[in-house]
Amino acid sequence: MAKKPKILPAVEWLEPRVKAMRIISLLSFFALGGLLAAYYLIFADLHGARPWVILLVELIPWIILAPAMIVGSARGHSWMCFVVNLYFIKGALAAYDPNRQWFGVLEMVASLAVFCSALLYVRWRYQLNRKLAGEGEISVA
Repeated sequence: MAKKPKILPAVEWLEPRVKAMRIISLLSFFALGGLLAAYYLIFADLHGARPWVILLVELIPWIILAPAMIVGSARGHSWMCFVVNLYFIKGALAAYDPNRQWFGVLEMVASLAVFCSALLYVRWRYQLNRKLAGEGEISVA
């Protein structure tokens, strides 16, 4: 028994959503980086440690994926969905500390926004690519 062909959404429906999710994922990606930079450079009490060293260590995964996010790579966005979970977990741990509660909540919200927007971008980008390649067309045979 043959599989039924998957019905893909129309190109007119997919294109604005792909563009919107790309913009939202980039904005939330840079908001997460800005939040971390602002916290560690301005607000964090590091007990004598150099803030730029701590910030650099915190941003290593972010820096590695930045080029792929900037150019709009769907694969880079999917990798960001994996990596941003580290920031979400770190934010959840910080939210339980009364001194860092607001930072933790903001980090969780920013990482959740990156995850959701990058996930939707990847899904709709691949659907659009498949649709533009001719897949999902109903053939009359």
